[in-house]
Amino acid sequence: MSRRTNTISRPIKPDPIYRNRLVNMLVNRILKNGKKSLGYRILYTALKKIKQKTKKNPLSILRQAVRRATPNIIVKARRRGGSTYQVPIEIKAAQGRALAIRWLLIAARKRSGRSMGLKLSYELMDAARQTGNAIRKREETHRMAEANRAFAHFR
Repeated sequence: MSRRTNTISRPIKPDPIYRNRLVNMLVNRILKNGKKSLGYRILYTALKKIKQKTKKNPLSILRQAVRRATPNIIVKARRRGGSTYQVPIEIKAAQGRALAIRWLLIAARKRSGRSMGLKLSYELMDAARQTGNAIRKREETHRMAEANRAFAHFR
């Protein structure tokens, strides 16, 4: 990482079918070994399953799931005087969204089942209903930040 200049964030392009940036962000995080077509297939399968199960717009369910899984505050380890403190830090919206997407995918991968598309669809529906492992992770992070609020002056 260069320390001379700030990195320029490239604009995220929308996906070809839904014309949505959030869908493309999710596909980019799904991929393993650079197989983007497989990532698209997994996500489109999940969105199709969501549409079948809920009879609602799958994009609104996806947006709601990501919004509800997004943390406002995280804890970061800071060393001060030989001991390590968990310091609560507010985060920007983009970083919170990235964390929410990561947590949703980790929770979907941990679910039991055969296809990733099915597991992802169930995790997204659960997150939209404010249940599921990704939501639990967010609440756990917020609880840790609240418990360590006394160390907020170590920022």
